Amino acid sequence: MGTIKIILGFAVFVLIMSTAWQIASCEIANYELKDELKDVASLTKARIGLPAEQTDEELRATVIRKAADHDIVLGPDQILVRHLGTEENPKIYLAAKYRARVWMPGISLVFHFTATSGG
Repeated sequence: MGTIKIILGFAVFVLIMSTAWQIASCEIANYELKDELKDVASLTKARIGLPAEQTDEELRATVIRKAADHDIVLGPDQILVRHLGTEENPKIYLAAKYRARVWMPGISLVFHFTATSGG
């Protein structure tokens, strides 16, 4: 009887740790994507001395590539691009909404994330 309790206790512990690991991985990837969005938004061509501003499609493609580096799958329709500021001091706001799935035996949990380039 004691051996069965130990095995069941260990199985529950492994299940909890596996779930916690998956959730932590999703949170870390979201945090890293937020940093990437801040970098992309701050490196406008006008700010670094180049004449042409990036199009919304180019910005979305960049965000998709950066998200893929963190195993986050995004489509262009999940990315919001807003141009703010003046022509002399342009600012870009980027936001990406997506879901991540955490698998457990018999259950899958869906977490919703929104990563933005700024407040």
